[in-house]
Amino acid sequence: MTTTTERSRYSDQELEEFRSIIEKKLVKAQDQMEYCLRQLSDMADNPDAKVKNLDDGTGSAEREQLSIMATRQRSLINHLQNALVRVNNKAYGICRATGKLISKDRLRAVPHATLSIEAKRQGLA
Repeated sequence: MTTTTERSRYSDQELEEFRSIIEKKLVKAQDQMEYCLRQLSDMADNPDAKVKNLDDGTGSAEREQLSIMATRQRSLINHLQNALVRVNNKAYGICRATGKLISKDRLRAVPHATLSIEAKRQGLA
């Protein structure tokens, strides 16, 4: 008779795999945020763009879109940094609603996830 013991956390080796994934996504998110901020700065510094876009309003819409994108990247960066803290504390990958391990596939797709698919479906946030 075999019994299955449910693991309470990921192994150190698995945590290092997740750390690598998170760090790569963090660099990409930071690069994207910096790109948006550079574009916003360039738009603000270009007097020709200000005059040209007074007539059509596209500059305003473009600035707003870039600002929204930068804010989203900033939020993602914060979530990824928090995930790294959980990796360091060896608490990464544990569903905050059920206390069970979040699937590796979910964590690979959304490395900052704090809820398992089951908990998310049940609205256990």
